[in-house]
Amino acid sequence: MTEKIKHLIDTGWDNQDNLTATDQDVLYAVIDTLTKLDKGQIRVAEKKGTEWICHDWIKKAILLSFKLSSNKLFNNGPSTDDNIGSAWFDKIPLKTHGWNHDEFRNAGFRAVPGAIVRHSAYVAPNVVLMPSFINVGAHIGEGTMVDTWVTIGSCAQIGKNCHISGGVGIGGVLEPLQATPVIIEDNCFIGARSEIAEGVIVEEGAVISMGVFIGASTKIVNRQTGDIIYGRVPAYSVVVPGTLPAASPEMPSLACAVIIKQVDTRTRSKTAINELLRA
Repeated sequence: MTEKIKHLIDTGWDNQDNLTATDQDVLYAVIDTLTKLDKGQIRVAEKKGTEWICHDWIKKAILLSFKLSSNKLFNNGPSTDDNIGSAWFDKIPLKTHGWNHDEFRNAGFRAVPGAIVRHSAYVAPNVVLMPSFINVGAHIGEGTMVDTWVTIGSCAQIGKNCHISGGVGIGGVLEPLQATPVIIEDNCFIGARSEIAEGVIVEEGAVISMGVFIGASTKIVNRQTGDIIYGRVPAYSVVVPGTLPAASPEMPSLACAVIIKQVDTRTRSKTAINELLRA
């Protein structure tokens, strides 16, 4: 069945200039794909062995959903009145559009006022969402805390038992199509006001300090070895913001990220998950 859906998505993508909402086969394939994403039955990227594989056809489905949908009024937003809620004009409903108590209970995550999750983003059980924004196609693993004013971009992949601290920006990707989304593996800590973008992979157990900015071209310097890498934070690294000296006094220095050590007992004590918050 997945191969049939994938074929319909690819066909619709190749014929997108002539595509309309009356193309029922493609519309069905898009709706089916977004529904499976929303339920966590498929995901934009998944780990096969030691490598992350990105499924471009799923990103195509998300993009085609904008082509095949029209803007409409939604009015089930937060309200202080039983009958009047906030409204917005968009093509995509919220994940929790129309949910009742039992549906929230069955989903198993907690969402405080101001937590916005668009349809097709998956949020696993025991996740806590503070006021934050999670875009289409994102995947949030079990037990993760998404703290206040976090933005998680489209198709970003967040692992299990992570803490994404206040004001963090996790970059999304829907274009260019071949680009890989940002991936935060299990048990990671991303410090307040940090930014991870442009398909960077933060491997399992890594700790990113406050205010670290990492994109595809950011130099990640191992202070102990002098090695420089790009686009990947090694597992269990502790990373802080830094600068590299300029080649001459007239030139400005360049920001970088610095691996200062591996996660140790002291680091774990500072970044440990508080189970009470997920009870």
